[in-house]
Amino acid sequence: MIGEDMARILIVEDEFLIAMCIEDELREAGHEVVGIAARYETAVAMARAERPDLAIVDVRLASVRDGIDVALTLRRELDIPSVLATGSDHLANVRRAEAAEPLGWVPKPYMPRDLARLIDRLGPAVMPCGRQDDCPEQTFGKP
Repeated sequence: MIGEDMARILIVEDEFLIAMCIEDELREAGHEVVGIAARYETAVAMARAERPDLAIVDVRLASVRDGIDVALTLRRELDIPSVLATGSDHLANVRRAEAAEPLGWVPKPYMPRDLARLIDRLGPAVMPCGRQDDCPEQTFGKP
């Protein structure tokens, strides 16, 4: 994926090595990683500054506000969609995240290349309307 098909992605992950592996795989797949954030505040600030097409968000973050809070804020305030990564399928988390309208859920553990494939499958759903002919809504399964 090069040029117009390239997605600009924000990674929200508090485990440094996992974040680096995701970044490497996404860049190898032709996407631009606009930043890596480990906390809610950093993620929201980066999203406001960089305006990514998509955020890959770990549900559990080592801070007071979690990844669902990040996804909700990004969707409500900036209309940035998220793919949520989680090792848990607690119904309460799924219900809380519904308002963020996640484009997909990735069960942990996962391989970074599988995440890159999911983003490629999402295609037009992660590109802003100004960079494509139409903006279809597309949702993938819950955990």
